Amino acid sequence: MTPDAPGRAGNRARYHGAGAPPRTARGRNRATRTAALLTAALLLVGGATAGCGGRATTHHKPGTSHEQATGSAGTLLDAQDPTGHRLREVPAEGAPEVRLAARPDSEDGWNLQLTVKNFRFTPDSTGGAALPGAGHAHLELDGRKLARLYGPWFHLPAAQVPEGAHALTVRLYADDHTAWAVAGKAVEGTLQLTATATAPGQGSHSHTPPPSPPASPSAQASPPEAPADRTVTLTVRDGKVTPAPGRTELRRGERVALHVTSDRADTLHVHGYDKELALPAGQEATLVLTADRTGLFEVETHESHLVLTQLLVR
Repeated sequence: MTPDAPGRAGNRARYHGAGAPPRTARGRNRATRTAALLTAALLLVGGATAGCGGRATTHHKPGTSHEQATGSAGTLLDAQDPTGHRLREVPAEGAPEVRLAARPDSEDGWNLQLTVKNFRFTPDSTGGAALPGAGHAHLELDGRKLARLYGPWFHLPAAQVPEGAHALTVRLYADDHTAWAVAGKAVEGTLQLTATATAPGQGSHSHTPPPSPPASPSAQASPPEAPADRTVTLTVRDGKVTPAPGRTELRRGERVALHVTSDRADTLHVHGYDKELALPAGQEATLVLTADRTGLFEVETHESHLVLTQLLVR
């Protein structure tokens, strides 16, 4: 037994000598590795929260790229335009510009033309991020919003303009509904419009139509406009739509009548068809259209930004 003692001591020396780390050092190493793994996990979680590229994505519509969803332009100011939308400041050089012109329509109202520069209309990405020189426009009459515009032309019915002198204003907005601005002022165009008791364009034809032949006793009145194939009745009250928004399925070529009653003045818009309808407060208004285009089209209100229904045309 005694001769073996030095061997056991030697083994202990080899196991616990200078070549092997002490137990306290190994514990510190394990703690360091654990902390490093926790840090890496937190970084991965943070990266997933921020989204691809490290920037938070607040709106990513189907079919849009990451750049479209996270892109922005200019500087967002605390100041607002007259309708309460925040201003998005951009340098004067290369900034969007707009001019507004009105021409009397031969049948009713006026045809408005927007001439824009450094700007393009992007109806398909409305509600997305603010991209340079892109968006839509708002049309106002004496400071009251009439419609949201997605193109350079708009027909303004005489019924929407009371008799007298008025100021028409068109203002440019980004897809995120902020107003493009230069030097703290919204980018807009204005013109004066005077409405008379006689609708613009009445009697403006240069020729005199021939007299109509006397009607025979058997002559029949012109047949009324074809009735609608589908009727949708909707009510907007206290910011809620009744019945709840759903889909109205139509076959191509069918006619649909939209009967809408709103408790506040607003404007109805059918996307894709560019159909507008004024909604007087508390009164039913009707829009009849022929579904001659296939696809999914939203029907919404401009002021309250409510989706009333979706037209699914096959």
